[in-house]
Amino acid sequence: MDEDGLQSGFLGLQNEDDNPDIAIIPVPYELTTSYGHGTINGPKSCIEASWQVELFDDKLEDEIPAGFKIHTAPFWETDKGTLVGQLDEIAQLAKDWHQNNAFPIFIGGEHGILPPIIRGFGDDITVIQIDAHADLRSQLDGEKYSHACAAARAMDEGAVALFQAGIRAYSKEEFERIKKDENIHTWFARDIFHHTDGSDHWNNWLESIASIRGPVHLSIDIDGLDGSLVPATGTPVPGGLTYWHAVQTIETAFENLNVVSADVNEIVPQKDTPLTQFTAAMLVTKIIGCKLNEIQNSIRR
Repeated sequence: MDEDGLQSGFLGLQNEDDNPDIAIIPVPYELTTSYGHGTINGPKSCIEASWQVELFDDKLEDEIPAGFKIHTAPFWETDKGTLVGQLDEIAQLAKDWHQNNAFPIFIGGEHGILPPIIRGFGDDITVIQIDAHADLRSQLDGEKYSHACAAARAMDEGAVALFQAGIRAYSKEEFERIKKDENIHTWFARDIFHHTDGSDHWNNWLESIASIRGPVHLSIDIDGLDGSLVPATGTPVPGGLTYWHAVQTIETAFENLNVVSADVNEIVPQKDTPLTQFTAAMLVTKIIGCKLNEIQNSIRR
């Protein structure tokens, strides 16, 4: 058992410290949650749930790690007493991993980890966001770094474009910004599930993200999925994406784009409803499988 109280790393695999291909980075940050609390325990619960996830990936056509190296980093810790101080530390953490050869997957924690991750990775990055909420508020309860402002602050930190899917809870302020800002592209859940042309909207989403150029960060707020799949999250919302919507998004991104990092966040673990952390662990596993498949294909070429 390691110093974080875990018996093993993500997926129960041996922890590879020497030049890993993929790094799982637990970031138990929680300072601005506005409804349900407990995302600070999200990373640990996700890693523990991953021990029960199947290793075989159908895109990779092999069992993870398929001869590659996966590293589960120590849990992020801080002695900073201020929100800004903690965000600065997360930005430095992201910068350090950006300069490493490993592909980083950050597990939150609340969605407030997104802006410092973008800051750490520098300018000219596009964010693909799965979420129930637009996260484009200028502030919430006087706090501009609230998790409800994560996408807005990510744009401030250097993201050049934002592609969102699953959005179904947003304010008038956010709606107006979506309409006016040509760098924000939003696919609302209502349209994706429309009874006559919903599939057209979804196919348009996949085609649109496939055309992105430049580096991409994939950000998955677990509440982007329907509340029946992720009941244990900070703000569960009905009418969300299916698991397969999320998988298609991940696969499309890795098949067509230069995905340089990812995060999965807003897990609020509950012992009697492990479905949320298990779903999150499966999505992280899918990201791993897609990245390893990409590396494998580049070696074959």
